[in-house]
Amino acid sequence: MASTSNKRLLLKMLSLFSVVRGYNILVLILAQYLTSAFILAPELALREVFFDDNLFFLILSSATVIASGYIINNFYDSEKDLINRPKKTMLDRFVSQRTKLSVYFILNLLAIFFASYVSFKAVVFFSVYIFAIWLYSHRLKRILFLGNLVASILTITPFFVIFIYYKNFQTVIFIHATFLYLMIVMRELVKDLENMQGDLVQNYHTIPIVYGEKLSKFFLTILSILAVIPTMLLITRFDTGYMEYYFYTSLILLIFFVLFLYFSKVKWQFLLLHNILKFIIVAGVFSILLIDIDEVLNRVF
Repeated sequence: MASTSNKRLLLKMLSLFSVVRGYNILVLILAQYLTSAFILAPELALREVFFDDNLFFLILSSATVIASGYIINNFYDSEKDLINRPKKTMLDRFVSQRTKLSVYFILNLLAIFFASYVSFKAVVFFSVYIFAIWLYSHRLKRILFLGNLVASILTITPFFVIFIYYKNFQTVIFIHATFLYLMIVMRELVKDLENMQGDLVQNYHTIPIVYGEKLSKFFLTILSILAVIPTMLLITRFDTGYMEYYFYTSLILLIFFVLFLYFSKVKWQFLLLHNILKFIIVAGVFSILLIDIDEVLNRVF
């Protein structure tokens, strides 16, 4: 009996971890810390960055808001996801909708509580952020173009928080942000291609459904070409250290992405394209350490 209860509890914990995309939250936290330490505040000692109370609570607020955002998005998309991601949806359903909503409100309250440690402005910012995520999940994601635009902005917002905190307005940071934003916009559009069946059933007005696959692929090609601009600027105009190898690899992957895009017709092929973009984004997080390896070692040791 106890063994059965433990298994159910474990399944519910795994289910909740799946709903809040725990792996994405962990990568987000790591990305914010690495961005803070090696891009936004490279002149500070690592101890000053990693043990900065204000930064800690800003990142904690971001993580809890994003987690709650995944929950409310899961809540509104449950029927669509049953078509698009049946296996993941079955795991997610080990936790009831009522429990998910309870955790959603708890996480949002915690986010506001954490933000209150930093400042009243932080409280206002995260309150607006929470509302924006709810509005996107409830209504905006169904609106043509606006859904993709808002989703991409909401995804990059946690980095905007720490950017404002450090007030570092160097040009190289805006170029890094442009490259990241284009990758996120492309990923959102590929997800629309991947999820066409469920979106069609649920009456979502996405670009692939309204304009078709051909035009969607054309948009993705244009975005890929635009992504080359910040990539080349970061390689040729700025000192990115060994991170330039990451950008060279990204260029190769983008070329493969465009070539494979035009042969893609079924879900697994769009999923592969999605994973290529996800790899570029996640690899970019760890590649931050390559900007100046000697400086990293000096600051660590």
